[in-house]
Amino acid sequence: MLRKIIEENRAGKGRGIYSICSAHPAIIKAAMAQALKDDSIVLIESTSNQVDQFGGYTGMKPADFVAYVRGIGREMSFPEEKLILGGDHLGPNAWQSLEASEAMANSRELIKQYVAAGYSKIHLDTSMFCKDDAGDRHKPLANAVVAARAAELCAVAEESVPAGGTKPVYIIGTEVPIPGGMQEKEEMQPTGAAAVRETIEEFKTAFMGKGLTEAWERVIAVVVQPGVEFGDDSIYEYDREKAVELKNTITDYPGFAFEAHSTDYQREASLRALVEDHFAILKVGPYLTYAYREVLFGLETIEHEMQQAGMIAECSGLSTVLEEVMQENPKYWSKYYAGSAGEKWLKRRYSLSDRIRYYWVDSRLQESVAKLQENLAGADIPITLLSQYLPAVFDAVQRGEISKTPESIINYYVQDVVAVYARACGMSE
Repeated sequence: MLRKIIEENRAGKGRGIYSICSAHPAIIKAAMAQALKDDSIVLIESTSNQVDQFGGYTGMKPADFVAYVRGIGREMSFPEEKLILGGDHLGPNAWQSLEASEAMANSRELIKQYVAAGYSKIHLDTSMFCKDDAGDRHKPLANAVVAARAAELCAVAEESVPAGGTKPVYIIGTEVPIPGGMQEKEEMQPTGAAAVRETIEEFKTAFMGKGLTEAWERVIAVVVQPGVEFGDDSIYEYDREKAVELKNTITDYPGFAFEAHSTDYQREASLRALVEDHFAILKVGPYLTYAYREVLFGLETIEHEMQQAGMIAECSGLSTVLEEVMQENPKYWSKYYAGSAGEKWLKRRYSLSDRIRYYWVDSRLQESVAKLQENLAGADIPITLLSQYLPAVFDAVQRGEISKTPESIINYYVQDVVAVYARACGMSE
């Protein structure tokens, strides 16, 4: 399915696919709802820090994540044959503090478990320095080293395909800066054509050296920087004039397209331009969880107003609980958010990098969200409050598209973002 999309994209048909990079059930449900509406496939990916052989920050191993997503699919009556699972940034990312031999041993087990569990799209990312790697940490790790390690992991992947299973397609390369958004403002430039050629040729040499000729035929995309990014409160829009040379480079490599990371918060026209310029795979993650947080905050404000009017007895205290949880466990945001105490408070709540996404698994937060939904489901939300605090939802309710239940509101709000990507990829009208 993915290879057909790549072929159509290279043929100039403006086709692409969006990749949902989130483990949150509300996000996955919204993505599946959009795919059902469009009668299309859906691509759900987990990153190496979300899901690994030790559980990642979600507490799930690869087989757990596969069962989890397929379970949501059954709940949504989503056809399993239209579900594609991908693994993102698979390599030594989580073990950079270890020596290369140990980090790569962990990476081999990571790849083995992902492929054995049924993931069919694998991003081989070995671009990061390990503890004993020589070289300037302010520059990329040598391409030859990156390619050799990726080929080593590819060999493991090929050996790990279950009997009768489908062999995976592969993504190579990585983007700059780090995944998940920039930490400070900087000028964004697209990857140079020479760098793309060097990456592809180094990887091809490494694959051939390990006898992975057939696997190389299933490499469908290379990750590059198209010049799009986002920071705490800034968005770098795609400028296709700056990417002309980059766009033309990929046409020299049959069967290849680009995969674009950090496309979050791009306007629909920019996403469409990316697809037309052979960025056939658009990754999105924080934009979706940001929308989820945004609609919950809107609903919490409505909840407070209804409590003031005597319509609800006790509020959920969602935002207060969220701040407490983030302060008690700051490891997911403290090194990313700089500034005064007030600036950090603002970023914890509203930063586009949305470090909140790491905290929704907390049981206290889940209880607070459940209380919020219970409160609003048990009362009739006035449309005036929807108009005041969630005007897009108000319009959808007035058009008769959704009900005023919190579940319908949340799904609509998140799916509205997914729909932008679906239209940009030519998957939806």
